[in-house]
Amino acid sequence: MPRFMIAAAHKSSGKTVVSTGLAAALHARKKSVQTFKKGPDYIDPMWLRAASRRACYNLDYNTMNDREIRDLFVRKSGGSLALIEANKGLFDGVDPSGTDSNAAMAKLLRAPVILVVDTTGTTRGIAPLLLGYRAFDKDVNIAGVILNKTGGARHEGKLRAAVETYTDIPVVGAIGKTRELDIGERHLGLTTPAETGELSAMIGNFGRIVGGAVDLDRLTDIAATAPQLPKAEPAATAATGRRLRIGLARDTAFGFYYDDDLEAFAANGADLIDIDLIHDTTLPALDGLFIGGGFPETQAGALAANAVMRANVKAAIENGLPTYAECGGLMYLCDNLVWHGQSHAMVGVISGDAVMCSRPQGRGYARYATQATHPWDAESTDTAAHEFHYARIDGLSDDVTFARKILRGHGTDGQEDGVVAHNLVAGFCHLRHSEANPWVSKFVDFARSKTNSGGS
Repeated sequence: MPRFMIAAAHKSSGKTVVSTGLAAALHARKKSVQTFKKGPDYIDPMWLRAASRRACYNLDYNTMNDREIRDLFVRKSGGSLALIEANKGLFDGVDPSGTDSNAAMAKLLRAPVILVVDTTGTTRGIAPLLLGYRAFDKDVNIAGVILNKTGGARHEGKLRAAVETYTDIPVVGAIGKTRELDIGERHLGLTTPAETGELSAMIGNFGRIVGGAVDLDRLTDIAATAPQLPKAEPAATAATGRRLRIGLARDTAFGFYYDDDLEAFAANGADLIDIDLIHDTTLPALDGLFIGGGFPETQAGALAANAVMRANVKAAIENGLPTYAECGGLMYLCDNLVWHGQSHAMVGVISGDAVMCSRPQGRGYARYATQATHPWDAESTDTAAHEFHYARIDGLSDDVTFARKILRGHGTDGQEDGVVAHNLVAGFCHLRHSEANPWVSKFVDFARSKTNSGGS
């Protein structure tokens, strides 16, 4: 199982562009590339998915245990060349002891690390950086370095000389600084592929530039040195019986989904039916609805203009359609969405306005306890999730019912999360289907119970 991790000394070093370019270049060489992203991220996997033409899977210490991470990695890698994109810096994580760092994951998966170094303003100083990173944890296999954002041939030559003189780490590539490799950033991070307008051209360009600057043969040779991993435990078998139809909001406003969460719907006997809340005018026959996160604020005008769909969604939920909504989905279900001083009408099944702020209202790992008020989840004491939202909800009614008590993070009001209305739960926390929290199984079972009992 050949594999490598793309890591860096710090965030914003160019890992995603380099990883996307490598995936595209290797795919162009007819290599089967399976990509992974460390941590709870939605946007970077979109780019990796587009470049590799395959699903991208997140590996997250917050919601998964070591065996779960390794088993998912082994099952999904198969015989493909596996590329793992780190988050932040190689040794960064929440735990000061590093148990949830990228380095820890590299050791868990026994993956050689290719360190991407932003060389802006650096020449000889790259050598002590590399020596320090290698000395900090000798069990991490830093097998190569990619010099990123070099300032020309002379700059690249000085960098290569410093690395070759003072270290034994091979330089596997040098990528010059160019605007052609800029993705663009905004309030939630990188721009999503759906918003670029010229996705195929961008991915092709990334592959051409990065593939031409990196020694792909040497990279694949390094990946081939990774030792064998233990076999994975068998995945759960698919459910039998009548398959349910679960609507999935998927358009330029909503697209924050984990690929393995979506696959879990199929394993639990549900087919996902894509719904475009901007352009579709009616909901098809459904047994449930899932509206994930995204950027409804950037599409607020278009969402508001589709009044027929908004009315359709409201009627379906008020008639008892089992519905789960996260973050952007919660915002869409409110009365109005307010951004830059403009208010746009939304579905109105939740009495309150989603108001976009200039600073994050909730950001990072979250933990919550499930309340007895949750329609399909039993009471629990501590469940892991994450949140990243600039929105707050103003004007919630005094008698609103919540499904979760926040133990860490902000949730909807700093103390609670998960508004309950009819058979709906809508909150800011993002969930991950895992052994500790098999939320997809619980939601599908709830939808099936409503179907069997004659509910909509």
